[in-house]
Amino acid sequence: MNAEIIAVGSELLTPRRLDTNSLYVTGKLNELGVELVAKMVIGDEVARLTEAIRGALSRSEIVILSGGLGPTDDDVTRDAVARALGRALIYHDDICGEIEARFKRMNRPMVEINKRQAYVIDGAEWLPNPNGTAPGQWVEDKGRVVMLLPGPPNELKPMFDNECLPRLTRLLPPRIMRTLILRVAGMGESDLDQLISPVYREYKNPVTTVLAAPGDVQIHFRALCASAEEADSLLAEVGGRVEKLLGDRIYSRNGDPLETVIGERLRARGETLSVAESCTGGGLAGRITDIAGSSDYFVGGFVVYTNRMKTELLGVNEELLATHGAVSEPVAEAMAAGARERTGSTYALSITGFAGPAGGTETAPAGTVVIGLASPSGCRSRRFKFIVDRARIRTLAAQNALDMLRKSL
Repeated sequence: MNAEIIAVGSELLTPRRLDTNSLYVTGKLNELGVELVAKMVIGDEVARLTEAIRGALSRSEIVILSGGLGPTDDDVTRDAVARALGRALIYHDDICGEIEARFKRMNRPMVEINKRQAYVIDGAEWLPNPNGTAPGQWVEDKGRVVMLLPGPPNELKPMFDNECLPRLTRLLPPRIMRTLILRVAGMGESDLDQLISPVYREYKNPVTTVLAAPGDVQIHFRALCASAEEADSLLAEVGGRVEKLLGDRIYSRNGDPLETVIGERLRARGETLSVAESCTGGGLAGRITDIAGSSDYFVGGFVVYTNRMKTELLGVNEELLATHGAVSEPVAEAMAAGARERTGSTYALSITGFAGPAGGTETAPAGTVVIGLASPSGCRSRRFKFIVDRARIRTLAAQNALDMLRKSL
């Protein structure tokens, strides 16, 4: 069975509000083997919402709406679903009584407009909402299911878990969806797809999706089967073939980001890390410390944006800077060695570069980044040339530094 989600609310069409409910519901649906095929955001306009509901019902067996169940005139979800199904809205005294009792427990009077929340689509089951005043609704119609859920996440999530999931489980055939996520560094999306597409195109199940971010490509394999064993077997088959092609470019097999993978390896080995950053301005340290428990292995770092700071804080020789320039392999290695020596860490990463759009030299134009790595076996460095905007250059610099350390580990 396929599902579609409609998030209702004009506020979700502004840059100030984000629909997170659909992400939660999608995860729960996938666990039941239900594939989400579309989701949309519709403003508080009954005609447009009615049209969207009818379209969803013509394509999918499950339609889930979130939001628009409040008491005000712009809460139009009940009206739109009733129109789309050709059913009436019926007022229920018992629901109104429960809403009024909730207001009394909050020591607040219930105003007249809250009675709108006591209208239920003819033939629907109303779903209790212990965390709010808007009851949900469950409607079955010609082999299709429509769910009306409140918008606040603290109301939607328990209602979906406690009321909708048990009902869905009874309706659905026993199917299991399993996902394998491979994350790859050091390879562009187009090169990766050209390499692995001859493999994944042989399979209609699992379904393969390739997602790209700066310096990081994710491959998602989704298998939909009658049993977990069958799904896991399919994922192992296609995943194993792809892994042979990609080799050590794969840094994660469970969706974890690079900073998590590195942290786990350092912790397991009882080793530590420090950083010295110039053009990334602390972005590398920020990624490392985004991970809870990173104090187990991360000892600290230096943001040295000028030559004077490189010399005073890290001990980089002034003559080295004058001879080779701040963005050079010798300076990157000296920065890493200085950070490692001053912190006593096992490893140290350094980043120096011109993030642009201005700056740069004839030998190191804007977009040039040099990464250094100091370890018990010595220092080494690598030069990169990125032709993108400033923010992406900084992101790519941090990503490649982490991947350089990963390969060393």
